[in-house]
Amino acid sequence: MSERKAGARTAAPPDTKTILLGVACGLGAALCWALGFVATRHGLRVGFTPVDLLMHRFLWSGIAFLPLVVRAGLRDLCGIGWGRGMALMLLGGPVMSLISYAGFMFVPLGHGSVIQPSCATLGGLFLAVVLLKEAISLSRIAGAVIIVVGLAVIGSESIGHMGTSAVMGDLIFVMTGLMFAGFATLVRYWRVSAFSVATVISVLSLALFPLYAASGGLARDAAIGLNENALQAVAQGILAGPVAMYLFARSIQHLGVARAAVLPATVPALTLLLGWLLIGEPPTTLQVAGLVTVLAGFYLAQRQG
Repeated sequence: MSERKAGARTAAPPDTKTILLGVACGLGAALCWALGFVATRHGLRVGFTPVDLLMHRFLWSGIAFLPLVVRAGLRDLCGIGWGRGMALMLLGGPVMSLISYAGFMFVPLGHGSVIQPSCATLGGLFLAVVLLKEAISLSRIAGAVIIVVGLAVIGSESIGHMGTSAVMGDLIFVMTGLMFAGFATLVRYWRVSAFSVATVISVLSLALFPLYAASGGLARDAAIGLNENALQAVAQGILAGPVAMYLFARSIQHLGVARAAVLPATVPALTLLLGWLLIGEPPTTLQVAGLVTVLAGFYLAQRQG
């Protein structure tokens, strides 16, 4: 009996260490995604177009992942299949990213960084019921309702104080959030590896680079300067792309899907904080109120009971 107790005591520390490592990886992924949002807002301010940011987002990761995809096999697109791969690329790849970048031309950082993840959660819950036939608990339904209330608070700022263009910007992020929900649901429905999907999308996106170069994009980048381009390459092409995906995958390995899924809910709060500290864009009272409401909804929406 005493030997058994001693064994249980020695087994506890590694389990705790594993949980802490999983949480650290999940928060690290959330931080990388938040930095991507902030870098997008900054990049548009200094003169990049959404297409320029898209190039930085997928070019560098596409080059890095190209050997992996070629080794895994292009005939069946790493086991995903070309039809499924193109559908996932449309919903979660350069098309969604380009639309999302454009949204920040119309609204402040606090809108896009809250509305897009919130609508991704709402869309994911809806598709889980309709497509995956999952049972949704009362707490998750309550969470969805609270998220809608939080979105209404943020949307009221656009309607009451910013005008028609801001409302359009908010609707852009509603659309991209729902697109990502469709992307994530199909990844689960088809049971394909999220990491494989990310590598495939990055590599397929390389096909767009000749069009970008021919349109004069490289000249625009050169005019903005090396430092700003390096910043976007790191923030978009490395941190918000492969690094965030790797850290989140590790978080799932250590914590499981259900527990790891809670951590991306910290992205809106981290984005608002980093936007304030790094680019001097403080959130308004309505944005903070909407964020707090949405976070409460995220907490309930991720609960299983």
